[in-house]
Amino acid sequence: MSNPADNRRVYRDRREAGIVLAELLRPMKALDPVVLALPRGGVPVAFEVACALDAPLDVLVVRKVGAPGNPELGLGAVAEGGIRVLDRDLIRSLLVSEEELVYGVAVAADELQARLARYRPAHPPVPIEGRAVIVVDDGLATGGTAAAAVRAVQARGAARVVLAVPVGAGDSVARLRAIADEVVCARTPEPMLGVGAWYADFRPTSDDEVLRL
Repeated sequence: MSNPADNRRVYRDRREAGIVLAELLRPMKALDPVVLALPRGGVPVAFEVACALDAPLDVLVVRKVGAPGNPELGLGAVAEGGIRVLDRDLIRSLLVSEEELVYGVAVAADELQARLARYRPAHPPVPIEGRAVIVVDDGLATGGTAAAAVRAVQARGAARVVLAVPVGAGDSVARLRAIADEVVCARTPEPMLGVGAWYADFRPTSDDEVLRL
């Protein structure tokens, strides 16, 4: 779901994006959902959603598997619970060797464990088995991280998984609809140009802000 009339408008910041997204998600309040945020940038967005729906908020840690020599290009992602989603077509097209892939997955897994220790050091995850779960990020580009997140939530026994983002690439939104029960995307601009292009303030979210929210 998106609002075509707003597709070209830039969000002021992640808080505004969360407020816009929360309005689209208000019908889900009746389902008593859990909101899971992808840190770090998804947390300020998800905070507004959780407040609007009076829902518990937790993090869902997912780390991108970077391509050799270009770590910003994602070959896939790893998520809590040993979930791994890889783009095999991209891996083949880049001629990534099995050794390079194993190394990239190991680096991502180490980063995931470090973030888990930082964000959830003393308490278990919010229980989601049998619950409706809304997975929130600040945007959807290639979709690899979001796919791993959805798989991780499904593996933990969620009854319904909704992926929700303020902005996303149309083709990625379409692909994720084959994985999640529903994808709610407020804006699908074309061309996408990258998530940061649709925020006036896209400063990195700090670990302190993640923990505070």
